[in-house]
Amino acid sequence: MGYPYLSKLVRVLTLSLILAPTSLMADKTDWSYSVDYIRGEGDVEGIKLAVQYHTDYLKKFSEYAELYVESSINFWEYGRTNERDTNFVLAMSPVILHPIGEVASRNIYVEFGIGISLLSDTQFAGKDVGSHYQFEDRLGLVMKLGKKQRDRLALRYFHYSNAGLSDPNPGLDFISLSYLRFF
Repeated sequence: MGYPYLSKLVRVLTLSLILAPTSLMADKTDWSYSVDYIRGEGDVEGIKLAVQYHTDYLKKFSEYAELYVESSINFWEYGRTNERDTNFVLAMSPVILHPIGEVASRNIYVEFGIGISLLSDTQFAGKDVGSHYQFEDRLGLVMKLGKKQRDRLALRYFHYSNAGLSDPNPGLDFISLSYLRFF
C-alpha cells in the first residue's frame, strides 16, 4: 500500500528549501536539527524529527526577530499495544521567534508559525480529520542554552486542522518537548 502523495510532498519540501528566494539566500544562514517528544489528546504519543533552515532575513525589519523554516517527519501512535493506530506526517512551517525575557541568564523566546502538513491517514485517534492535508499551527516557549546559545529547549503547542476546507474538521492538539542543536 503506497502513498503517492507522500513522494510529491517530499519533492515539494526539498525543492522549497533548495529554491528559497535569493533574498533569503543572500543573508547569513544556518542549519539545525531537532527531536521532539509529542503528547496529544487521549493516549496519543509521538516523535518528530526536524531540520531547520535559519536566516537573518527578518533583521531587515527587527533586530530581535528570528526566522527559520522547518521541515519535519512525525510519527504518531494511539491506543493499546495490540490495537495501535499510527500516523505518519510530513510538515513544513516558517517559524518566527521573538525574545520575551531572561531566566537564569538564559534568553527566552516566544515562537509562532503556520505551515502545511500531510497525514498518511485521515482516520486517527478515533477521529476523521477530513483530509490528508492539514495546517500545522504552533505556539511555543524557547530557551537558548550554552555559552553561544546554539542549543535550544522548547515547549510547544501544535494544532493540526484543515481550516474548514474539508468536512469534518475536528483538529488534533499536541504538546511537545523539543531539543534543537545547530550543525
